[in-house]
Amino acid sequence: MRLSSSQLQARARRIRLLVFDVDGVLTDGIIWLVPALTARGREVLLEAKGFSAHDGIGLALARHAGLLTGLITRRKSAAVQARAEALGMRFIRQGVINKRREMHQLLNEAGVDWAETACMGDDIIDLPMMRGCGLMAAPANARAEVRQAAHWISPSAGGQGAARDLIEFILKARRQWQPAMRAFLEAESGTGN
Repeated sequence: MRLSSSQLQARARRIRLLVFDVDGVLTDGIIWLVPALTARGREVLLEAKGFSAHDGIGLALARHAGLLTGLITRRKSAAVQARAEALGMRFIRQGVINKRREMHQLLNEAGVDWAETACMGDDIIDLPMMRGCGLMAAPANARAEVRQAAHWISPSAGGQGAARDLIEFILKARRQWQPAMRAFLEAESGTGN
């Protein structure tokens, strides 16, 4: 659904919670299954994913601006859990079959409504959790049906800064970009209060 620039800005100013899918949004969508041997010689498959450092800094900026962040994904992965915890994501939902129902529960737990939520997904499985959100977003390489439904499309692909683009767009619309950047840099350099 195409919105005017002023409509997008107005929606972005209301956002208090950002929710992301993982595979194809926070990663490039490639799932590496690597065979490995346990100490007892049993073969197991390890799952590996690559995450963008740009998205990581974006999530830290969102946190410095007081925004809540979370993820909802169908797969379960120790790598996702570790990355989300390292980034201070408050809501980590893995192994989710019904993303719409999970989104409902997450919003209740966060104390926000649909209009105060931005959600980024890349494939049709994400549409149920995106629909009704104040700002529905997609990476540049999302499936056609998701790009068509999205209010805002990142110029970057999933796993290559799409989440960061969305966060910057929201923070700039809320006039929080500069303060969030200053707070982040102060925290990183140890000069903050």
